[in-house]
Amino acid sequence: MPIALPQAQVLPTSDAATYADWFACLAEPVRVRLLHAVATSPGGITVGALTEVLGTSQSTTSHHVRKLADVGFVRLQKAGTATIVTVNEACCAGLPHAADAVMGLLAPRPCCPDDVPGDVTVRELEPGDWAAVRRIYGEGIATGIATFETTVPTRASLDAKWLPGHRWVAERDGEVVGWTASSPVSTRDCYAGVAETSVCVAEDQRGRGVGNVLLRKQVTAADDAGLWTLQTSVFAGNRAGLALHRAAGYRTVGIRERIAQRDGTWHDTVFLERRSPVN
Repeated sequence: MPIALPQAQVLPTSDAATYADWFACLAEPVRVRLLHAVATSPGGITVGALTEVLGTSQSTTSHHVRKLADVGFVRLQKAGTATIVTVNEACCAGLPHAADAVMGLLAPRPCCPDDVPGDVTVRELEPGDWAAVRRIYGEGIATGIATFETTVPTRASLDAKWLPGHRWVAERDGEVVGWTASSPVSTRDCYAGVAETSVCVAEDQRGRGVGNVLLRKQVTAADDAGLWTLQTSVFAGNRAGLALHRAAGYRTVGIRERIAQRDGTWHDTVFLERRSPVN
């Protein structure tokens, strides 16, 4: 009896060509070192400084910088006679996405790490929490990479937008230190199980596991309620936000280039989604 093998998936030709260009560009070790040096230089780095860091000649450095710029890994800006090289933040998300696509890993991932802090509790948002929620929202706005909003929405607008049963706050030592909420993406019945999510952590609580606890509650509650897809957009430069969502089972769908402006500056966002393993 013949063995039934699973049918192979085929990567679209256009995607394969794009990814091949990226991987070919990085096949040169000097470019990998150069890209790493640029990515780890906040505010950018001059070609002259790169030459010193890499121990290469000025012409060699300039050649490899141009190759990286042609593919889109770095951006170049003139400052007098110097050329400032900055990383294209979208590539920080685009490269992992390309690797996942090629290796067939763009599928639902397990939910959330188990090593969440034990001193943080999550509960439903109550009327008395709105002041803290809006304060934390404002702290997120202040980062410049959390939202395109520039002013904190009113309580009434958030209350009307957020789905009942899918709005949560995190508490530590009796104080609200973060929140997460989900909103419907459409009024059409066929999209009743699709929601857009938001999460925000207080400024003095970032990096302390609050976001992981919130997203764990967010996605498990969504599964229990029958929501089959959660989606969100994260600024390409918000690496902490991207890592947080990936740990909760979100996958990168794509990069939305120059999707909107914040304070007169165009930004790319990474579009992520989580497909429920239950529904």
